[in-house]
Amino acid sequence: MRRRVVVTGLGCISPVGNNVDQTWKALLEGESGAAPITAFDASQHKTKFAAEVKRFDAVALFGQRDARKMDRFTQFAIAAAMEALAQSKFKVDQSNCDRVGILIGTGIGGILTLLEQYEVMKERGPDRVSPFLIPMMISDSAAGNLAIRIGARGPNMSIATACASGTNALGEATEMIRRGVADVMIAGASEAAITPVSMAGMNVMTALSTRNDDPKKASRPFDKNRDGFLMGEGSGILMLESLEHARARGADVLCEFSGYGTTDDAHHVSAPAENGAGAANSMRLALEDANLRAQQISYINAHGTSTPLNDRSETAAIKTVFGEHAYSVPISSTKSMTGHLLGASGAVEAVVCAMTLQQNILLPTINYENPDPDCDLDYVPNTPRPVKVEHVMSNSFGFGGHNATLILSRFHN
Repeated sequence: MRRRVVVTGLGCISPVGNNVDQTWKALLEGESGAAPITAFDASQHKTKFAAEVKRFDAVALFGQRDARKMDRFTQFAIAAAMEALAQSKFKVDQSNCDRVGILIGTGIGGILTLLEQYEVMKERGPDRVSPFLIPMMISDSAAGNLAIRIGARGPNMSIATACASGTNALGEATEMIRRGVADVMIAGASEAAITPVSMAGMNVMTALSTRNDDPKKASRPFDKNRDGFLMGEGSGILMLESLEHARARGADVLCEFSGYGTTDDAHHVSAPAENGAGAANSMRLALEDANLRAQQISYINAHGTSTPLNDRSETAAIKTVFGEHAYSVPISSTKSMTGHLLGASGAVEAVVCAMTLQQNILLPTINYENPDPDCDLDYVPNTPRPVKVEHVMSNSFGFGGHNATLILSRFHN
């Protein structure tokens, strides 16, 4: 029998809050994290706004010496991980460190450091590049830094599957516990890619909204007038444990990680398959893994990016898997408020799903004003909805055709 995996701690840094409680409260109130970009001069860009993390003080958290050795995406990940660890009341020590693993995904990694140091090289020469450039920019730096900080010596790695990275990281971390190579996995994802070149690249792909006159209305998943996604940043981290391990130490269990599925479209490097076939297969695999029927899902946290192709494709995939029940299951996209955190999106949304199970309230899809005939399901428009929740599904899809789905469930002994 495979080992059951439970969630015992949550951590989050998001565009609407610098911890889980702040983020949850803001999302309940329908608060958008969108605002004009402050990180750089965006006046020449087609999109001049983003969902930046606000009032994040890395020096106050880590001290000047440590903060300057970490890219922003690593800082977010460490901050979120320490929050999750604190809630779980788990201490890494010599008796358990070899059975504690870390898996933190990212779509892009330390791009901010890379771009900064490239400018240093151009202006001052190659000998003036920081000796910390390489360890700061590589995608596994968040996982490595966290291991050093807490002394975790179990499996340690990063996953990069574009915007599915966070969900894949959580799913693969769960599989490590199931197969017995770790008792505890600190898992999730982090991203900090609001840079001039990232924004420019997304703009030339026509992926971003250009609603510069009203940024807070820009992200409008499933709405007929959606015109692209809102770039975001942040991190979500979950403490995953085998049920036996959690019970043995008397941990408070928040929910159970019951299902995981992952596939690829093998269709196009950036566009989803029109009929959502790969996404549908991912959802089916997660249901099979959880030993659940589609009708048992209480809520779906959609990938819901606010792009014309994604929202239509995901809606089609949900209809394929859920049949007529697709019209009964509530669906929402919290990206309407947080923006799209790229590789970190699925991890932050997993935190949201765990809180949904705790609070029995569905977060809304804000800015849903004009129904799209191709997107005709229940998207929990504009206001939260109290609902008793048993099983929640979360979807993440990424460039390269990556699809990942997880299912979290109310914990029952």
